[in-house]
Amino acid sequence: MTGEPDHLSPAARDIADLPSSERLAHMHGQWWIAHPHAEAALARLDDAFRFGPGRIRPPNLLIVGPTNNGKSMIAEKFRRLHPPSPSPCGQREVVPVVVMQMPTEPSVRRFYGAILTALNAPVSFNLPGERLERYALDLLRAVEVRVLIVDELHNLLAGTHRRRAEFLNMLRFLGNTLRIPIVGLGTKQAQIAVRSDDQLENRFEPIPLPAWQDDGVFARLLASFERALPLRERSALADAPELRSMVLRRSTGLIGEVAALLTAATVHALLHGRERIDRVMLEGCDFRGPDERRALFEASFPRVR
Repeated sequence: MTGEPDHLSPAARDIADLPSSERLAHMHGQWWIAHPHAEAALARLDDAFRFGPGRIRPPNLLIVGPTNNGKSMIAEKFRRLHPPSPSPCGQREVVPVVVMQMPTEPSVRRFYGAILTALNAPVSFNLPGERLERYALDLLRAVEVRVLIVDELHNLLAGTHRRRAEFLNMLRFLGNTLRIPIVGLGTKQAQIAVRSDDQLENRFEPIPLPAWQDDGVFARLLASFERALPLRERSALADAPELRSMVLRRSTGLIGEVAALLTAATVHALLHGRERIDRVMLEGCDFRGPDERRALFEASFPRVR
């Protein structure tokens, strides 16, 4: 490749120097795209991490936003920033950040089982509930966890009122017993669930991740994406109102959909010998946004009148 594409990050510049066939192979991975909303959330997570275990009423956080808007990517980025390491004695592993999935049903037993799964520990649901709870708590203490992140917390609403109450009591118990920050990730439904318990609502600070709007912050997001996409020519996505509006409309303002659209447009460009994303690449790529998928479904299965 002649010349150095100064619009690319160093890592993307190295990939852009490869033939198109090899660059296509890189388009199926995931990469971190920094943006103000994510950086603010990471800063609050770091504050909670530095708070440390053992203090009364540690700060809890609730990262709230639409599905596919980057909540899980933030949690994964934070986990990578604080990876597991051997203990000073070398006889066990220290896991400062545990990221677990909320079960599809708010069962206390299944929740403790999900903690054990996240720690790669054997799970036996034949154990009595008290022993399963003790096993999970002892293991969390043994690995010296400092922050527990619960993804898909909105699944809490899938249970009966009694199950939800039991689960909310269990969250309070976890915080009081382990004295570590607990971070929930979920949609607005997760915030509604937490608000149903006055004590938990006071303990969980909401951090919103709203859908994107056509503003300067969104323009900077597109510029960050362009720095990561291995195309040799500048697409000027952030500076071209028509392209910016098209990306926002087709993605419905969700960062996961923005990533999928720009990835598909990059693949389309490489397959057609192009080195930039323009209107033709955005319109012709193999991508359907949420509204487009919904319209296709409704056209395929029209309502019976």
